[in-house]
Amino acid sequence: MFMPDALNLLSNLIGQDVVVDMRSTFVCLGTLKTVDDRWFILTDADLHDLRDTPTNRENYVAESKMTGIKRNRTEVYLNTAEVVAVTRFDDLIDE
Repeated sequence: MFMPDALNLLSNLIGQDVVVDMRSTFVCLGTLKTVDDRWFILTDADLHDLRDTPTNRENYVAESKMTGIKRNRTEVYLNTAEVVAVTRFDDLIDE
């Protein structure tokens, strides 16, 4: 469960494209619609299972920075207990 301070910080990302790294083999990229103590809701999202491709998480995200988010979901709910990190898409370093 997220603490109120964390929710306040994350609320600053609402309306922005983000990368959500999950505990599992999934990574999700999309527009953060809302966040509360149980759910991240992203719209126009790319929910990607890294088992489906030969690339690793870092390379998949870096490729998305170069080519754009490959949107495959109108809306997706991500359980906060599964989230490891959240990054603004614009903050990705493209080297």
